Amino acid sequence: MTDKTPSLKDTFKSVASAFIGVQSNKNREKDFTQGKLSHFIVVGLIGVILFIAALVIVVNLVIPSN
Repeated sequence: MTDKTPSLKDTFKSVASAFIGVQSNKNREKDFTQGKLSHFIVVGLIGVILFIAALVIVVNLVIPSN
C-alpha cells in the first residue's frame, strides 16, 4: 500500500483554495480522505498569520501614523 498523503505544496494549494472559496468538491474529498489534519491545521495557521500581517502592513501604508 502506498502513502497517498498530499505533499506540502499540495497542502498549501488546498488551504489557499479553501481560504478564497474556490476549492473543488473533488479536491476537498481527497483532502478529507488522504490528508492529515495536523498538516492542514499548521498550514492554515501560517496562512492566517500571513494574511493578518499583510493587512497590518497595508493599513500602516495607507494610514500614516503621526
